[in-house]
Amino acid sequence: MPKYLFEATYVGQGIKGLMQEGGTKRRDALVEALQSVGGTLESFYYAFGYYDVLGVFEAPDDASAAALSLLINSTGNVNVRLKPLLTVKDLDEAAKKTPSYRAPGK
Repeated sequence: MPKYLFEATYVGQGIKGLMQEGGTKRRDALVEALQSVGGTLESFYYAFGYYDVLGVFEAPDDASAAALSLLINSTGNVNVRLKPLLTVKDLDEAAKKTPSYRAPGK
């Protein structure tokens, strides 16, 4: 199953909700949301800095991951960014491919 790195920033009412509910309940809400699209949470950490939450989850496909991201972002309480994670084998397969490309101005 594909894995995704997520970076999330709480904004506005999201910050107030986090303070009211606490970290465990927000993590549990993500676990429930992931289960609704057939995914699972691998890791979840709170952090200092621009991103408040970082972690990794699995989802059946890109469409499921994107649907979850769209739903969460649509609340206006959290800004989520997703990055698909590639395995070493994925990169080995990519390195074997020979796409064609012309750089701008060449």
